[in-house]
Amino acid sequence: MTETTEIEGLVRGDDGHCRCWWHGGHKDYLAYHDCEWGQPVGDDRRLFEKVCLEGFQVGLSWLTILRKRESFRAAMAGFDFERLAEFGETDIARLTANADIIRNRKKIESAINNARRALALRDEFGSLAAYFWQFEPPNDARPQRLTKEVLLAMPATEHSTTLSKDLKKRGWSFVGPTTIYAFMQAMGLVNDHLEGCFRRNELEAERKAFARPA
Repeated sequence: MTETTEIEGLVRGDDGHCRCWWHGGHKDYLAYHDCEWGQPVGDDRRLFEKVCLEGFQVGLSWLTILRKRESFRAAMAGFDFERLAEFGETDIARLTANADIIRNRKKIESAINNARRALALRDEFGSLAAYFWQFEPPNDARPQRLTKEVLLAMPATEHSTTLSKDLKKRGWSFVGPTTIYAFMQAMGLVNDHLEGCFRRNELEAERKAFARPA
């Protein structure tokens, strides 16, 4: 693959499509870019999984987490937050001994804590999706033209900061504004595919058709 425009951060693939630069040509990361990142998600389990995995990513790369995702799912009850909320010390010991995931005790404890907090959110709002999607920023809060330069200058936003603060107030952890903005990007609350990326217009159409959870 060759980069077509360094300023805009686009890379043209062998298939002729221009993509955001950050997949780096890695096959699994490219598939994540093309098939997952930015697609609007209304499924509670997937939303919870992503919040947890973004927490595990803190200080690491997403590619590291992506390549361990199936191991995380196997070890953490498929991120079923009802089941994960029941995990105790025996489970924590098992997870901290599991070399196939990130064996950071604080992050593991955070995921279990957040599962318990997720149950309270679901009871209050009816679903995690209904809670998270209320923080979707309006169109006039988004950049008029999204380039690599603009994206790199925007590690967090007003809306991710607001969501982060609300989650922390509710007892969640490892949910800083930058972590939460990465979550919003991945789950389609914003469309941060660059101008000129073939996925941008496709996802704009998907977002228009997406029924926001009530």
